[in-house]
Amino acid sequence: MIDAYQSQCQARVDDALAALFAAPLPQLQRLYQAMRYSVINGGKRVRPLLVYAACEALGGNASRANAAACAVELIHAYSLVHDDLPAMDDDDLRRGQPTTHIAFDEACAILAGDGLQTLAFEVLADARHNPLDAEVRLRMLSCLTRAAGPAGMVGGQAIDLGSVGCKLDQAALELMHRHKTGALIEASVTLGALASGLADEPALQALQRYAQAIGLAFQVQDDILDVESDTATLGKTQGKDSANHKPTYPALLGLPAAKSYALELRDQAIAALSPLGESAEPLRALARFIVARNS
Repeated sequence: MIDAYQSQCQARVDDALAALFAAPLPQLQRLYQAMRYSVINGGKRVRPLLVYAACEALGGNASRANAAACAVELIHAYSLVHDDLPAMDDDDLRRGQPTTHIAFDEACAILAGDGLQTLAFEVLADARHNPLDAEVRLRMLSCLTRAAGPAGMVGGQAIDLGSVGCKLDQAALELMHRHKTGALIEASVTLGALASGLADEPALQALQRYAQAIGLAFQVQDDILDVESDTATLGKTQGKDSANHKPTYPALLGLPAAKSYALELRDQAIAALSPLGESAEPLRALARFIVARNS
């Protein structure tokens, strides 16, 4: 089921994303090329899938969630462009291709990331892209700004950079990853629910419990793959976390315990969806996929 659903949602969001990268001036061609390169270059589109699946879990039409799906992918892409820069993780490979600062140059990559970030908020705010009620658009903007900013993803990256070479306990490691990885995953689910137009408080709480569990499971699985996978499969440099002395779940818990923890989190996520019935099956399938993936 997940393969067909993933292909359908990927095609939907990729079509919507591709329409965003037409340069308004000839002088901006290179910037827009770098932005497009950073987004339309493969990827599993997990966050847009979560947007669509959450919208549909509450009975909404997926077409209402296109802007939200684009916005979370644009924020995710910007974060990868900036994370890969020499001043941060200094990576030269992403999704099996040269990172943006290698394919273009460092200054262009910084500007491309800046452009992707602000474009995400434009897509959510502008009724031409997101034809929902103004009140809903405002709630969406508030959700995404918090998730992407210093109280969320940016803060998590700051904690991550400050933790290199340090030994963190499990609570500190989870705090870092609930910000760095989990915040945008939680926002993806919430934005999808808001896009449905049918989100009541009990449903939002159930989806939040799901998203908190699966957001952490995503990072645990990433840490496991950094140990077990290879560069060709991952599309990025394998073993980089260990080489950079970054705190990870396998390093803290051991590989078998990290794998058990990922499965435990998956089961927590699935259990959280019990009030939503069969309509939440795509979300359950995504929880299984996130923990079973090999890249």
